[in-house]
Amino acid sequence: MNIKLFSSFAIMLSAISLTACSDDEFGADAPRDWNGTSNFFAPTDENGFQTYYTPAIGRCGDPMPFFDPVQGDFKVLYLQEYDNNNTYCYHPFWGVSTKDGANYESLGEVLSTGRTSLEQDAALGTGCCVYNEKDKLYYIYYTGHNPNCPNVEAVMRATSPDFKTWTKDNLWVLKGDDYGYSTVDFRDPQIFLAEDGLYHMVVSSNLKFAEFISSDLQNWTHAGQFPMIWDRMLECPDIFKMGNYWYLVYSEGFRASWSRKVKYMMATSYEGLKACFNDPGANWPKDGHEGVLDSRAFYAGKTASNGTDRFIWGWCPYRTGATIHEKNVNVGAGGEPNWSGALVCHKIIQHSDGTLTLGEVPAMASKYNQTKEVNVVDSKGAQINGVNGTLTGDNAYVLYNRLGNHNHISMTVKTTGNTDKFGISLVRGSDSQQYYTMVVNPEGEDNRKVNFEQEGPSGKGFVEGIDGYVFRRPADNTYNIDIYTDNSVMVMYINDVCAYTNRIYGIQKNCWSINSYGGTVTVSDLSVQCY
Repeated sequence: MNIKLFSSFAIMLSAISLTACSDDEFGADAPRDWNGTSNFFAPTDENGFQTYYTPAIGRCGDPMPFFDPVQGDFKVLYLQEYDNNNTYCYHPFWGVSTKDGANYESLGEVLSTGRTSLEQDAALGTGCCVYNEKDKLYYIYYTGHNPNCPNVEAVMRATSPDFKTWTKDNLWVLKGDDYGYSTVDFRDPQIFLAEDGLYHMVVSSNLKFAEFISSDLQNWTHAGQFPMIWDRMLECPDIFKMGNYWYLVYSEGFRASWSRKVKYMMATSYEGLKACFNDPGANWPKDGHEGVLDSRAFYAGKTASNGTDRFIWGWCPYRTGATIHEKNVNVGAGGEPNWSGALVCHKIIQHSDGTLTLGEVPAMASKYNQTKEVNVVDSKGAQINGVNGTLTGDNAYVLYNRLGNHNHISMTVKTTGNTDKFGISLVRGSDSQQYYTMVVNPEGEDNRKVNFEQEGPSGKGFVEGIDGYVFRRPADNTYNIDIYTDNSVMVMYINDVCAYTNRIYGIQKNCWSINSYGGTVTVSDLSVQCY
């Protein structure tokens, strides 16, 4: 198919999929009584998500964000994934542009794959984009992947004067074995400008990072290597300086699929950052959770800054199964069952001690700008005042009316005791045998962690492999909570210290609840916004 026509068709489908926030969005299923019923319903996702961006056809893999100083916007390249990829020539770079990380415009295909199974870049792998002010060119450095070549992976490049027409530099290839690195794992080049005034390129190889330097983005000199963490292959490295600290954001995968999370290291100098990996256990960030930034449903995260804010983009995986309930628990601890999904963007929050957490993109609240009526459908063990109230005792809950396709749930939850436990359930009908809860679980008296549980009469309870990370209990036991959903993708933020991403099928058109599991929980300022 003609690429331009295909791109236009995909964009058109994305536009058609947009729906307004109102009961009219359920009209296609009329004559259902959405307001007068609370039983479970099995909805389907829209074709193309506009907040947690997903193309109308296919999915997003490994985002490569870049702030374009010429156009003044973020451009997020990604590996375009299809259900029926070609055998060798797959994962072209597609892209989107955004000013704010909440609203996207498709750029279609940006960089094509090779045309034959004999070319080094038959398949494309992760890379990065850099603009060179001196020669007014954009550079994409990327991974060429082909098992038919002596080097399965090598670093390649392309240039463009306008970010529209790209020319591959077929005379330049960076091969790992020329410098003593692996011929199989030599990928994910990331380029940054260091304090020495030189461009540094870091490449992931087998249990080590290779480093190269350049003054012009054209000619590169090998500058040595530094280790990864123990026996773990670290993917998609991203190095940047923020304030007084240097950071390396990376994704733990391959030999550590049980971990498979986006994490970071930090130091007060670039050389100190590289030395962190000499003894990772002694050099974890002092954040209480070893630098983990999100759940296993956020992967391949990389960052970009407009000079004011720094954002991170990763992908939230799609999941497979015969039913909504099978898909929602198909997260095996040995690794996510599927690769690629929806783009999820967070804002990087830097704390006074240099540690990082992830928070909501500021533009999200203004995008979800239509108030949705909230009603109490059912309750147990609760004293209710409007939609707020106090829940007391074990298994107390308040069940609320159905959500739409795109929701912003916000509330303040205050617990009376230091070990009181509460949760927020989605996909919950009054007749549900299984529903899904983010449990804010006490990990001792002073710490908390978000656990994902399948509750209900036939629920399996704790779902292994998709829990969050440990964070400190707020001193006043007050939790300011914001939950954003776009179809089946959900992100929950708590107090700027916890970000939890998950894929939960069936959120839209179903009821939801707030639950208490002992003690006393007070809910206030509850609202639902949508678009």
